[in-house]
Amino acid sequence: MSRVLITNDDGIAAPGLRALAQAAVAAGHEVVAAAPAEEASGASAALSAYTDDGRVMIGRHQLEGLPEVAAYGVAASPSYIVVLAMIEAFGAPPDLVLSGINRGANAGRAVLHSGTVGAAFTAAAHGCPAMAVSLDVLSDLVATAGGNALTVLDEADDAARNWPTAAALVRELLPGLADLPDGTVLNLNVPDRPPAEVLGLRQATLARFGQVQMGVAESGEGFIRTAVEENRTRADEGTDLAWLTDGYATLTAIRAVTELDGYQATREW
Repeated sequence: MSRVLITNDDGIAAPGLRALAQAAVAAGHEVVAAAPAEEASGASAALSAYTDDGRVMIGRHQLEGLPEVAAYGVAASPSYIVVLAMIEAFGAPPDLVLSGINRGANAGRAVLHSGTVGAAFTAAAHGCPAMAVSLDVLSDLVATAGGNALTVLDEADDAARNWPTAAALVRELLPGLADLPDGTVLNLNVPDRPPAEVLGLRQATLARFGQVQMGVAESGEGFIRTAVEENRTRADEGTDLAWLTDGYATLTAIRAVTELDGYQATREW
């Protein structure tokens, strides 16, 4: 039995975190959940915390239906929370880190900005196998949007989303996490559909862009207001975004910052 840390960037009360914890418990692991007390989306791998007289504030929580799981809401970014776990702030350090299940796909090179993926990268940097898990709430809209920008995202009730679909795939993939190459993270994206409507699981490359992009909604003297829009460019075949849009779950092995072998400077210093 492994000790598993569950974290996310949507906050300790997010339904996706509870579904991920349930999957790890059902797989027979010892589970602790520690996540931001408030939403921290887009935090990447930032090591940030809100302190009171130098103290990072931590509150105990109870995850519905999981009385055996110790859960903590932390006034910090997801990556900071992973570091706290590694230095035994929540008991013994984890053997595995699962980050998610995020509300929205983390796909393409935009994973650079994801707090969900950033937490997994931080775990990998500490020698701990990790997987980032996300539920795609947008691809069905993208597929029917006819290329037009979406300035209003899906407003469906989060509790009614298909978190169990992603959780079931996590359980299938968990046994292989221990065999990941050092420093590698698995990035899993799953359509927001019942299991029978997911067409399969595909190993995918990263698309050149993210599923959504930032646009200027309004600007004026001394201010700018931004909005999130669906990216209008069709993803290349074989990429995570292309498979997601077609109804498949995707799995991509990724790495954080690493040196490039063989690079030579253009001049000697």
